[in-house]
Amino acid sequence: MKKTFHLSMLVLLFVSPQKDQVWTANIDQIRHAARIIPGKAPLRINVLKFAESRRTKNFSVKGAPNEPSVQARTVFQLVYADGYVMVDSGMDQQVHNFFGRGVVEPYDAESAKQVERAVRGARAILVTHEHGDHVAGVIHTPFASELASKTILTRDQVQTLLTNPQMPEIKLTPEAAGRYNVVDYEKYLPFGPGVVLIKAPGHTPGSQMIYVVLASGKEYLLIGDTAWHMDGVRNVKGKDAPWIQEDENALMAQLNWLNGLYKTEKNLFIIASHDDEQRTDLIKRGILGNKLE
Repeated sequence: MKKTFHLSMLVLLFVSPQKDQVWTANIDQIRHAARIIPGKAPLRINVLKFAESRRTKNFSVKGAPNEPSVQARTVFQLVYADGYVMVDSGMDQQVHNFFGRGVVEPYDAESAKQVERAVRGARAILVTHEHGDHVAGVIHTPFASELASKTILTRDQVQTLLTNPQMPEIKLTPEAAGRYNVVDYEKYLPFGPGVVLIKAPGHTPGSQMIYVVLASGKEYLLIGDTAWHMDGVRNVKGKDAPWIQEDENALMAQLNWLNGLYKTEKNLFIIASHDDEQRTDLIKRGILGNKLE
């Protein structure tokens, strides 16, 4: 994986002005971008759940039944032959408590330690978006200075963390922000062999999806919080959670695009970070590994 992550490649790929336009993406262009950086593709993807929130499903999917549902708090690990990349970074107990809003929710301290070890051992760290359960592990941690040099944040993510963080614990100062690798791109950014960042503001200004194609040819699309449950993709339904503010037009465009891929691309696994049912199923089927290496 040496010479793999060329952060100097901050070219604006497939540039077309996005302002005042509905969000769009093209899977063929994304596949092409995944082949731009030479080298061996990842071998597998692992996932680890370290905490959860207990919320009825109607909050995750508009119009869904008011029935018990689990939102998994997860990280992903892209494993190469000679190292790995982490996608999202976990969070400590203090940040986790924020999401319970006064209710104590499950937090697996041992799994959280595994996440911490994996993040420290990673060659690079990406985050799908700038919310605490995804980014706190590289900010609200005693190892922040150590991790900043290998953490890639987008310009939009940093802007939110500087000016409008979800919680005080993840607020960046200008000095701290300067320690991270900050990238800016228009639409797609090749990150390494088989890995492409896809700009997808909507859930947050800095949201992005991450496309991964393995050496085996198996394809993945890590969509972060574009949908909290895959029923949002399957039924093209947004969230109904009053505590979040989203760009609904952008999100509906993203859900429509993902729905089309879900129906037609049978070798492409679309993965929502918080869908505990999907996580369990994909582990059972061998699509995702159930431990961090």
